[in-house]
Amino acid sequence: MEKMENSSEIVSFVLSAFENVGELKYLYFVIILVWYVSICVANTVLILVIRVDRRLHEPMYILLCNLCVNEINASTSLYPLLLSQMLSDSHEVTVPWCFLQMCCLYTSASVELCSLAAMAYDRYISICHPLRYNVIMNTERVFLLILLVWLYSFLSFIFSFSFIFSLKFCENIIHNTYCDHQLIIRLSCSVSIQSFISDISFATVSVFIPFSLILVSYMKILRVCRKTSKENKQKAVTTCTPQIISVSNLFVGYIFYFIDFRFVVSQVLDEVHIILPMYVLIFQPMLTPFMYGFKLPKIRQSYQRFLLKRK
Repeated sequence: MEKMENSSEIVSFVLSAFENVGELKYLYFVIILVWYVSICVANTVLILVIRVDRRLHEPMYILLCNLCVNEINASTSLYPLLLSQMLSDSHEVTVPWCFLQMCCLYTSASVELCSLAAMAYDRYISICHPLRYNVIMNTERVFLLILLVWLYSFLSFIFSFSFIFSLKFCENIIHNTYCDHQLIIRLSCSVSIQSFISDISFATVSVFIPFSLILVSYMKILRVCRKTSKENKQKAVTTCTPQIISVSNLFVGYIFYFIDFRFVVSQVLDEVHIILPMYVLIFQPMLTPFMYGFKLPKIRQSYQRFLLKRK
């Protein structure tokens, strides 16, 4: 379906969701700022604890550091823009900045699942092939795996959404608080089948493939645990629980995102339409440091030693 093409080129988008904030913008600004700082502090502290304690210089915890870095990256891709727009009068974002935010957000989403897939593989080798663990998961291979996760995620974004950069836009009002590719495509002068293809390719490459690897890893872990001792079962449950919770939370968040954009439910409040797609970006970055910090005994003990040294 063709739209009437504007005579002038659109150089910026307007995030219309901020227009009805009113006098509450100062309260929202403080809440968002506190939450963003808390996410950065919580993840940074976990990274520092792992960095300082040599007993945590193992593949599992190095991969966890990478996950925490991604939580900070994803939050930084979202919250600074929210904070600046909250106090702005125009709520405009230039097209390049909008595309940059979209790139960072979708790359981070892919890195999140791919990192969890790498961690699931690490647990699979540790539990199912313990004698070969140190050979397969040595430090060099772990850092190579992290590099591949980021490269794979970035290329998957470019492969799926590169066509957006060449779109011509006839409207510039984004009915949200951040730049989302679904809403940006709706502003283009013509709706293309490329939009559907990009969604399918990104879902396949960045969600389905890593999620399948996670599922296969844990199915094999479960099969081995059924034949092992009670003590080994307990150890497997302890180390795998945070990852299972993280994957489950991501799955719930992706469902919320899918429902909100595929089936626009007009009966719910506008605030719900805004918050649901942001569920993962709001809760996942804080869930990671707390889940791994409290659930993994080695990290919990390191926290205690880290705090006692400061007293």
